[in-house]
Amino acid sequence: MRYAWLLLLPFLFLPFPYYLTLLTFFALSAMVALSLHVLTGLAGMTSFAQAAFMGVSAYATALLTLRLGASPWLGLLAGLGLSLLFALLIGALTVRLKGHFLPLATIAWQVALYILAGNLVGLTGGHTGLTDLPPLRLLGLPLEGFAYALFSLFLLFLLIGALGNLRPSRLGRALLALRGDALAAASFGVDPARLRLKAFLLSGVIAGLAGFLYAHFLRFVNPTPFSLEASIKYLVMAVAGGVGSIPGVLLGAGLFTGLEDWLKDLLPLLLGREGNYETIAYGFILAAILLFAPKGLWAFLERALPARKGALPKAEPLPLKPPSGVRGEEVLRVEGLRKAFGGLLAVAGVSFALRRGEILALIGPNGAGKSTTFNLVTGAIPPDGGRVFLFGREVTGLPPYRIHPLGLGRTFQHPHLFPELSVLENAALGTYARTRAGFLQVLLGLYRKEEERALSTAYQALKRVGLEGLALERADRLTAGQQRLLEIARLLASGAEILLLDEPGAGLRAGEKRELAHLLKGLAREGYTLLLVDHDMDLVMGLADRVVVMNYGEKIAEGTPKEVQKNPLVRAAYLGEEVA
Repeated sequence: MRYAWLLLLPFLFLPFPYYLTLLTFFALSAMVALSLHVLTGLAGMTSFAQAAFMGVSAYATALLTLRLGASPWLGLLAGLGLSLLFALLIGALTVRLKGHFLPLATIAWQVALYILAGNLVGLTGGHTGLTDLPPLRLLGLPLEGFAYALFSLFLLFLLIGALGNLRPSRLGRALLALRGDALAAASFGVDPARLRLKAFLLSGVIAGLAGFLYAHFLRFVNPTPFSLEASIKYLVMAVAGGVGSIPGVLLGAGLFTGLEDWLKDLLPLLLGREGNYETIAYGFILAAILLFAPKGLWAFLERALPARKGALPKAEPLPLKPPSGVRGEEVLRVEGLRKAFGGLLAVAGVSFALRRGEILALIGPNGAGKSTTFNLVTGAIPPDGGRVFLFGREVTGLPPYRIHPLGLGRTFQHPHLFPELSVLENAALGTYARTRAGFLQVLLGLYRKEEERALSTAYQALKRVGLEGLALERADRLTAGQQRLLEIARLLASGAEILLLDEPGAGLRAGEKRELAHLLKGLAREGYTLLLVDHDMDLVMGLADRVVVMNYGEKIAEGTPKEVQKNPLVRAAYLGEEVA
């Protein structure tokens, strides 16, 4: 961020009037590119409708000021309000879509709006458009030329400052987690559809602000600047510069704003004919950038800048220890769980109970239904039958983000971590459901005290598992054993009382397994309750207080480790012995 001002240097060498126009267009393009930073760079959603949000806002202020004679500042409120409603309409219908369906849906909305604006001649003026919009006035003075460029840049830098608060916040971490793994994000309290919708709304409002400024800068509105081609251009800007960072999208906006007019003048001279050849040139430029700098130009340039590491938090952490309760009381009960996938009955009427402070192991041969049972208990998949009770409250079929705040957390068979985040930030993801700062608080910078407490909580959790020395390292530098410990630290930071561990010993060396067993026994003594699935019988039998054995979706035995080892049904499942 501190190097962002360098992006304005190329404009200093341009003729003054041209410079002002180009500088204003840069500010407007950068705003739209920043809207894509929120949507694509953080939330991982691709949209081809940003120009449509601009158009909605531009037409709203044009109609209000021309037809009703209202102030342009009322037009700003109307434009932002309609952009928000339009984003709500599109987002409510599309953010749940996955893969290529989301960008295809936004293309459909973008094209529909463009056609509508071109054909409602009586309202929008059709392709001829609406002219003679009133100029913006501030403190009684018209905003024109240099004043308009300065005003646009001022709003851009306010926007940069606000969005700069987003990435290092609970919401920024959650959006990055959603982009990487929605199920993992839901497991520590993130509502995927709701958070994606909020990101979509914020993105739409930012693009709407650019549309308002565009309308009163040119004082003319028609459908052409808000076409699908324009949306593609903004997306190319953001991706080429580096959509994952604010300096990246600014770099992309500056580069392509300057290139556009230059290519329009140069290409006809080279080719000897008029045409929209700059679009083809954009394609070649983007292809070259993605080939040599796949994460954008800023990521390529950033390597030459001195690396910066964050500081360790010093605030008072949230309480780490779970609330006290009566040791041995029932905290989780599963009754007759059933789940079928087509003709395969994966879980067939499984029942068991979990008591406070104990370690219960769920074991069985491959394909026994253990992981499916895990997913049914945590809400990752809905059951076909049976019930689940958590602290006496039925949670059957609730999604993970509603079950987790009640005190249940889980890890995964393969560690679900996020490599672009530090070890500390990965652990801090667990505090999402324990913190409350929303988008408005974050954008205004009113979240920092809570954020420091969340990071302190995460650091204390890392100390509990022995990873505090790696807190500021990237998570992708950890060994397999350290990744398992980091997942457990994330659970501890979440304040969960019941920890469901899916194959915590997988991929660990003998020494790491001993350390893991020591840690888990210590957590049980502190009052945590553990349910684990693992194939390592030495680890399970030396760790668990009780064992539930499954085979072909059914529970075939339950008891202490010694009892189940002697059970003939268990020996038959594992060793192939015949049952007498």
